[in-house]
Parts: sequence; structure tokens; C-alpha cells
Amino acid sequence: MGSRIFSTLLLWAIVAGCVIFLGPIGAVWLIALIAVLTQWEFFKLIQRLGLKPFNRIGMLFGAALCLGPLYLEPHGLSSGPLLALAAIVFAVRILGERDAENRMESLAWTLFGIVYIPFMLSFLGRIVLINDPVAHTGLILGVWVIAVSKFCDVGALLAGLAFGRHKMAPGISPKKTWEGAVGGLLTSMGVGAGLAYGFADQLPALFTPLLAGLLALPVAALAIVSDLVESVIKRRTNAKDAGATIPGIGGVFDLSDSLILTAPIGYLVFRLL
Repeated sequence: MGSRIFSTLLLWAIVAGCVIFLGPIGAVWLIALIAVLTQWEFFKLIQRLGLKPFNRIGMLFGAALCLGPLYLEPHGLSSGPLLALAAIVFAVRILGERDAENRMESLAWTLFGIVYIPFMLSFLGRIVLINDPVAHTGLILGVWVIAVSKFCDVGALLAGLAFGRHKMAPGISPKKTWEGAVGGLLTSMGVGAGLAYGFADQLPALFTPLLAGLLALPVAALAIVSDLVESVIKRRTNAKDAGATIPGIGGVFDLSDSLILTAPIGYLVFRLL
């Protein structure tokens, strides 16, 4: 528990430093780095199944997808052509570079690793680029999504330890309970409302603490689903953790998992606001 707390504090210090010193451009590059490292761990998990996804070029496409909102979209180029190009490249390569009995699986897992991780996380980059040059609105909105998503894990862990009785998904993640989930949702709502109150001058006028708290509920619920999806992948590959990069937490995938589904919904909500 001590190493987990230390790692959590260190990671939040990195987030704060990124916001203060690096600005939106640095934040997008940090998101791209996290996405590529998550991809690397994901492909390592898939290799445990005896498959050979195209990990190196897959991570190259992943980095391009995450950096696209910063360097491509201002010039009218969307991520769609990049995804199409990735599918074309892997479809051509799969014909001669993989064993016949697992070509389809290698192709499918490679494309899934690109779409599910960097493509989805690229929306977090789009959020930080929703930006007032003075107030850095996008950065605060990005921190809001991260905090609501990750503090759901914290609240669920503490509530589960204190009150957990009823298993949520014993076949997927045996330690998760419904009581823990409720605690996580309530924690996220409080964190979301608190951030909206503390940074009211830097957020859209419509984004009141009440609305922020209410919007935190579906975002946190998706964070739980996203975490369970990673558990499904780990159980399929007989892995306890995605890696051992972060003491007390596991791998980078164990850190970014809850953001994969929350980043797109957060972007959609903020664009509507």
C-alpha cells in the first residue's frame, strides 16, 4: 500500500508539473508517450498467447494517432486516414510475415491494440487542446477527466475494503464489489464538483460544480467498465499485471486503463459545452 501511495503522489506531481511547465503541447506528448507504452505492454500480453502482433510499427501508428490532434488536425487531416493506412499496411504484411494458422488473430489483435489504446487516448489530447491561451481551459478539463477517472479507483478501493460484501464481476475481477463501485462513483462526483469549484475562472461558465458532479457519474462508471475490460485481457493472457513499471500499481496499462473509455466521452461532453 505504501508503494502504491508513493507512486500515486509521484504521478500526480508529474501531471501538475506538466500543466504548469509544459502546457498543452507537452501534455499531448505525455499522452502519446503513455499511449505507446500502454500499447507495448498490451502487445507483450498478446504475445503470451503465442501470437505475433506487429508491435513496433503498431506503436509508430499509435504515436501518430496521439500526436495527430496537435500536428495533423489543424491542417484538416483527421485520424481516419491513419487508421485506414494502418489496416492496409498490416493486411499486406500479414500475407507473408506470419504463420498461416494465426495470421487472422495477429492482424485482429494488432488493429485492436491501435484502435482501443492510442486512438481512444487521442481524445484526451483533443481535450487539452480545447484551449483558451490565457486560462488553459483544455488543460484543466483534461485534469478533470483524469481525476474523475482515477479517483474512482481510489474511492472504490477504500470503500471496498471497508464495506465490500457483494462481488461485482467475480469471473473477471474477484476483488471488485458493488459497495466499492458505489464508493468510487461518489468519490468521483465529489472530486469532479470540487475541481469545477476550485477552477471556476478557467472553466466554461456552464460547467458549474453541480453539473460537473453529475457528469462525473457516467464518466466514473465508464472508468469502472474500462478497468474491467483490461482485467478481461489480463485474464485471457494469464497475467496478474500488465507490467511492473510502476511500484504498487503495476504497468502503464494498469495506470491508463480507466482513461481509455472516459477520454472520448469527456471530449464529447466538453465539445457540447
